[in-house]
Amino acid sequence: MAPRQHGWDLTPREAVTLQRELASEVVREDRIDTVERVAGIDVGFEEGGKVTRAAVAVLAWPELAVVEQAVARRPTSFPYVPGLLSFREVPAVLDALDRLAHPPDLILYDGQGIAHPRRLGIASHVGLLTEIPSIGVAKTRLVGTHAEPPPLRGEWVPLLDKEEVIGAVLRTRPGVRPLYVSIGWGVTLKTALYWTMACVTHYRLPETTRAAHRLASGPGRGADA
Repeated sequence: MAPRQHGWDLTPREAVTLQRELASEVVREDRIDTVERVAGIDVGFEEGGKVTRAAVAVLAWPELAVVEQAVARRPTSFPYVPGLLSFREVPAVLDALDRLAHPPDLILYDGQGIAHPRRLGIASHVGLLTEIPSIGVAKTRLVGTHAEPPPLRGEWVPLLDKEEVIGAVLRTRPGVRPLYVSIGWGVTLKTALYWTMACVTHYRLPETTRAAHRLASGPGRGADA
């Protein structure tokens, strides 16, 4: 079966309707094979928001050294609407992924997977369109409630929306703010937690995210530790 595709010339109301439709197609089981290339993605905006810029950094596993990178820019075609950011960002992300010589085996996004009001954050959206296993690793919570995770590295608590587990609140370093990890596409939550911690070294954020931030920002801005 070919990956799912759709058009981008949508109103916000049409985008909400499409999100609800696509959410039912997100694979929440492991589709990961051998992982040799793991990627991070950073999306930003230039010229006052008129241009969307997507940066993809691909790291070799298990060395976590950058082996390929790509940056793509395209005119921003969708307004800023909370909960619909993937419709604003994904076209440039797909362009950047297309510029890679070889696709990654796994992507960790600086954003949400199913930990989203309609269960379709950017990690799930791009995963569905590319069929590349993906994980949402967000710095902040978009939806849901949770207890405080224990202070030790690798400890986590469930992120709940009503009675549904939509993610995990993960402590990647002792004494620092946790990250919000969720299924993107083609992984279970257990697998998402494993790979997030596998890509964390001495900092709060995974090396995939840090590499993508560096690529997008250039010299002069350090990644969030």
